[in-house]
Amino acid sequence: MKKTDETSLQVAKLLLEIKAVKLSPDQPFKWASGWNSPIYCDNRITLSYPKIRTYIRQMLSETIRQQLGEVDLIAGVATAGIPQAALVAEEMGLPLIYVRSSAKEHGMGNQIEGVIRPDASVVVIEDLISTGGSSLKAVEAIRAAGMHVKAVLSTFTYEFPLAAKMFREAKVPLFSLSNYTTLLQVAKEENFILDTDIEKLSSWREKPELWMKD
Repeated sequence: MKKTDETSLQVAKLLLEIKAVKLSPDQPFKWASGWNSPIYCDNRITLSYPKIRTYIRQMLSETIRQQLGEVDLIAGVATAGIPQAALVAEEMGLPLIYVRSSAKEHGMGNQIEGVIRPDASVVVIEDLISTGGSSLKAVEAIRAAGMHVKAVLSTFTYEFPLAAKMFREAKVPLFSLSNYTTLLQVAKEENFILDTDIEKLSSWREKPELWMKD
């Protein structure tokens, strides 16, 4: 088994164990977009578990070193990406910035907080990738400030085809420690879900906007 596969399985297992991820195929959650979802994911819960927090920090840092080589700066996407980005920046001894969803309407009117370094190579840290919209807005802001984005890293991704398309079009590599496919595998093996739930849960990822619509 490859190291990346082992990491994906371990992260999925940890997220399920601490209930950072909850699966509910028969009583779905409702997203702000109006989509029905059989999964609720809050990776901020990992911050309350020092051993898990440390493992995720180490795996994100290792991914950067192995896949991307040298980088100049770590960027966190507000708000949930900021603490993980801070941990990774500390692990790697790198400067940190964070990116708001939009510029402040007061003070200096900053969208990027921290020292902007022209021509710096940047890795963007997110906690979760759904459609990819918030991450790519951060990428646009960083590029507009004259810096170069080497990749976006996240703890988890839902693997939506739309997100993959958007990242391809933006020419931004995406790396995630774990993903929805692996999560379902682990959830089945660890008895978090029934065998009969798999088809319903798998179909959601393909067309989430239509899933369980009346």
